[in-house]
Amino acid sequence: MKMFFKLSVASVSGAVVYLINNVNQTLRKGMGTLEETNKTLEEVRNAVHGLTQESKKLIHSANQITADVKGKMENVDPLLESAQDVGEMIHNVTNSMKEASLEGRPKNLSTPTVPSTRTEAEGVQIIIK
Repeated sequence: MKMFFKLSVASVSGAVVYLINNVNQTLRKGMGTLEETNKTLEEVRNAVHGLTQESKKLIHSANQITADVKGKMENVDPLLESAQDVGEMIHNVTNSMKEASLEGRPKNLSTPTVPSTRTEAEGVQIIIK
């Protein structure tokens, strides 16, 4: 019986050593994985930091371009307003000329007829007042 007891203690001891060895290997693999994860996270942080810096530069450039475009638009606005004023003046002059030309004409205008033969067309004259 003592032999059985010694054999049992030896096998339990061997099993414990085997388990400790397996746990140790698993923990080492886990530590390696954690180290790789930390490296990856550091790379991601650096990449995000770089993108953040690039984004800030891009936003700054966009703000400068927007300010430049606004300034140019403010410079062009008076020119467009002047063009609109010129267009309105031309429209007013045209209307005035149309009204002036219609004031001297008779109210009932007749349309001239086209003569049927060439000999009649040679003697017709249209007079515009």
